[in-house]
Amino acid sequence: MNTPCIIIPILVGLICALLGYLLGKVSASKNDNTKQLQHELDKCRTKSVNLSAELEALKAKGTGSSMGFAAAIVPFDGTVAATVFGRKIVENDLKIIEGIGPKIEELFNTSGIFSWKALSEISVDRCNEILHKAGERFAIHNPATWPRQARMAYEGKWQELKDWQEQLDGGKE
Repeated sequence: MNTPCIIIPILVGLICALLGYLLGKVSASKNDNTKQLQHELDKCRTKSVNLSAELEALKAKGTGSSMGFAAAIVPFDGTVAATVFGRKIVENDLKIIEGIGPKIEELFNTSGIFSWKALSEISVDRCNEILHKAGERFAIHNPATWPRQARMAYEGKWQELKDWQEQLDGGKE
């Protein structure tokens, strides 16, 4: 009878020792993983900072588009736009595009196109689809130049846009 009383504390001690050992291993493993993840995160942050600096340098040089990057975008400056066009220009006003009036702007807004950038990124076919869905009254319009005009507005190329629009006839070349 005395033997079982001695075995129970020994078994409990062995189980506690085993659990302590296993918990120590898990804890050490988590610390190693945490350190490794922190190291990877630091490397990613450094790389991000370097890439941002490189992008800014390319934008400053103006060489972004020749290397396959998007052209540097000039923040919207209504004063410059107004000087070129001789009237107030509101950012992302699709009516600045030759051939787009209030009703067509409303159609494009209904289709989720609210900005020059969004218009510059859709195809002429998509523009035609929007116009044709609205009926014959709108289907007669030719949006062939609209995405390119929107790109110029988005990029702040006001004088280039104005000069080109003077050559267009209702937005058509």
